[in-house]
Amino acid sequence: MLVDSHCHLDFPELAENLPQILALMQENGVAYALCVGVNLENLPRILTLAEAHAQLFASVGVHPDNETAAEPDVDALLQLAAHPKVVAIGETGLDYYWHKDQPEWQRQRFRQHIAAARSCGKPLIVHTRNSAADTLRLLREEGADRVGGVMHCFTEDWEIASAALDLGFYISLSGIVTFKNALVLKDVARRVPLDRLLVETDSPYLAPVPYRGKINQPGYVRHVAEEIARLRDIPLDELATATTDNFFRLFKAAKRV
Repeated sequence: MLVDSHCHLDFPELAENLPQILALMQENGVAYALCVGVNLENLPRILTLAEAHAQLFASVGVHPDNETAAEPDVDALLQLAAHPKVVAIGETGLDYYWHKDQPEWQRQRFRQHIAAARSCGKPLIVHTRNSAADTLRLLREEGADRVGGVMHCFTEDWEIASAALDLGFYISLSGIVTFKNALVLKDVARRVPLDRLLVETDSPYLAPVPYRGKINQPGYVRHVAEEIARLRDIPLDELATATTDNFFRLFKAAKRV
């Protein structure tokens, strides 16, 4: 059994084919998926999905590069996070790829999310792109180690992974780990402790080999898991059991069915 720890089933590319997507999840042994929020405006449609399907969970947050989204404050995040199917705060973090001026509004938004996570006791889903040093700095400064979380779609090197692990965070790997030239990430996949590892698709983006370049979906997380199991020289079943147990250990509000 596998869990896709990060996907966006509410995005149009996936929402319009939901029955087929859920069927492929079942065929590939993907028993659960976490549908991650990127803004507050579209959270209702994520909650509708999670309420209708026992195998789906939700998170609440505003993506760091979503400049025009309604700005969340701690109280708003806490109110939304009280929903029983919301298991995490995020995705949040920093993204300097699109915002090369490294804006303070991103850092302030990140601080609001960390404060909300600490208040409600639900873990963080952290996005970092071209911003690893600042991301780790803010996590430390705001006491994120008290609540923990996951560095989602991890693309950094072992030094950054190790620093995140020291803060109590998990490392989640996406389809990028299946790419032939992702040698640094393959090294990370071998070295992360098995009890701190998650797998994800970040669908509809970043489809793994052999679907690279196509629309991604949660059922394809099996290919991510197969590649990591190969890199670690362990059976797929062992990797699947560990990452599933890790998911439910981290996201304590998520209930197995």
